[in-house]
Amino acid sequence: MGGQAIATITNSHLPNHLSHLAPESLWLVSTITSILQKTSNNPKHQETIEPQEPSNILNQFSPLLTPKLVIQVIKNQTSPYHSLFFFNWASDLNPNPNNYFHTHYCYIAITDKLISHKLFSLAKQLLESHHRFSDFMVGKFIKAHGDLGHIRWAVKLFHQVKEREFGDCLFSYNAVLGVLVKDKRVHLAWGYFGMMIKEAVVKPDVSTYTILIRGFCQLGIIEYAYKMFDEMSERGCEKNLFTYNTIVNGFCKKGLMENAQRVVDEMVERGVCLPDMVTFTTLIDGYCRKGETVEAVRCFDEMTKRNVEPNVSTYNALINGLCLNGKVDEAKRMMTKMRFGGRKDNVATHTSLLKGYCAAGRSNEAIEHFKEMVGLGMELDEKSYAVIVNEFCKLRMPDKAIALLREMRVKGIVPAIYGCNAILRSFVELDEPDKAVALLKQMPQMGCPPNFLSYSAVICGLLKSKGRMRDLEILVNEMLQNGNRLDATLYNGLIGGYCEDGNVEMAIKVFLEMIHESYVINVGCFQVFVKELIAQGKLFEIENLFEQMRRRCPISEVHNYRKVLDECLC
Repeated sequence: MGGQAIATITNSHLPNHLSHLAPESLWLVSTITSILQKTSNNPKHQETIEPQEPSNILNQFSPLLTPKLVIQVIKNQTSPYHSLFFFNWASDLNPNPNNYFHTHYCYIAITDKLISHKLFSLAKQLLESHHRFSDFMVGKFIKAHGDLGHIRWAVKLFHQVKEREFGDCLFSYNAVLGVLVKDKRVHLAWGYFGMMIKEAVVKPDVSTYTILIRGFCQLGIIEYAYKMFDEMSERGCEKNLFTYNTIVNGFCKKGLMENAQRVVDEMVERGVCLPDMVTFTTLIDGYCRKGETVEAVRCFDEMTKRNVEPNVSTYNALINGLCLNGKVDEAKRMMTKMRFGGRKDNVATHTSLLKGYCAAGRSNEAIEHFKEMVGLGMELDEKSYAVIVNEFCKLRMPDKAIALLREMRVKGIVPAIYGCNAILRSFVELDEPDKAVALLKQMPQMGCPPNFLSYSAVICGLLKSKGRMRDLEILVNEMLQNGNRLDATLYNGLIGGYCEDGNVEMAIKVFLEMIHESYVINVGCFQVFVKELIAQGKLFEIENLFEQMRRRCPISEVHNYRKVLDECLC
């Protein structure tokens, strides 16, 4: 029976963490899991559902228990309570013919399982009852709380363990530093590092330094990051590959490619750890972003000479860089090389080629390549569509771009806001404001609510058409209700539009709103506004409005407005 059960289990049906196990172990994990699933999922009522039967059945496996098997059974459970039931059973075996006991890694496995399901109290209670709530384990709790955004809880836990261990808590120090850096509270992390140095109970290790270096790099304070990187050697702390890759990435993000290359050269020279795929990919991407594609290709060639296998990200970084710098044909050759190297190109690869064709002014090839992508059944994303949408807009073919938006909607792809805005601007340029308004109304249904730029484009388009002020009012109200505000350009446009429409009352209302928001009307619009006031006999209001504007808005060239006013009145 056992052999038959083993034969039915194949690696293709197994989770990754089980695929390396021997068939006998696979059968054991599967069989034990099946038994555990007969227990309750509710820890409060677990003992009421046949409390002895699962344990009695499990007892037959006690001679076969090893830490490795226990860990795999714990990991294999979908319910954390099944994992806990099994862990507790194995903790108190009777009989226990081989004197089995849980190793440190077994405790790690059950802790990870429980806290991944947010069962913090249960995990803490278990560890404390086994006298295993160590600095290392608390570090796991701190990180888990940090991942959930519970920063205060993470910090509180740190202080608790620090007090209990009299400061001897390196793992918890590193965990809280990691949480703070991830939450972009680098200056606070720096304060905790200072506490660690000042108290001198534990020495910062390579993880401590790497976390802070990453934090400073994230803030763009690369000089601080490099200073810490430099100090590591002085403090007798050996750098590892993660440290090198972190500082290289920091330099590349700032465009300091000479510094990044110097760090990589130091790696090679010292030989403690050699550049890996991440190092080279980061360098290649950095060179490409600066337009230094020759250096990027040199870096790629060096990578292959060192027998470091490029992955899809490496190829995509180089292909994207070549395309952005107008070398689309070279990028296509690189994609062929990628395929020969056993790496499968993906949507990102082809989207880069689309950008390359467009950047080189080869619109027809871009559109044809896009059609090929669709024909090949690729799962296109919003970025791929956005490239062609923008290209149709550049070609003054917004209707074709709209057709792509419909296609995206059918496929459940949410369009990028910048693509929709490009279509709106294109309709306005072609003097088709009604089509722009129609698209603006449809955008929320597409999952892409209009933003300030969307409204601004359509409002400016309607202002060019006479007799559309009522439509404009509806649009402006909708814009304000959706949390957007008017800017100086739109205020000026509305005042001009109302004046042209002969609606001086609304023009005054908008003018007063404008100065209330501390925006200044431009001189040309002010002249139109004053002339319309005079034409409608509003002479008294003119001086009053001018004074309000002068008092509320700091106008650097007030004499120009006074000159316009005087000329109009004369």
